[in-house]
Amino acid sequence: MGQVEDLISELKEKIIKTLGLMDVTPEDIKDDDPLVGGDTGIDSIDVLELVMMIEKDYGVKIENKELGAKVFASIRTLGTYIFENQRKKS
Repeated sequence: MGQVEDLISELKEKIIKTLGLMDVTPEDIKDDDPLVGGDTGIDSIDVLELVMMIEKDYGVKIENKELGAKVFASIRTLGTYIFENQRKKS
């Protein structure tokens, strides 16, 4: 277990808070399930909000739609991307 798992847990909380997902708990967001269009009901407009939150909170930019599609594949891919790109800055 390591920092990526901690980041994933933190991201679950932030996603729920940022998007105001009333009926979703962190346990509902499975690490490898599709993040967009999955059980959480997250859509492309929500992704824009999440991109802004990630940039503000983590200083990590998601520059284009193609990259976004890869990064937002699951909460694990999102956490891994943020972890790897945060590290380059410090």
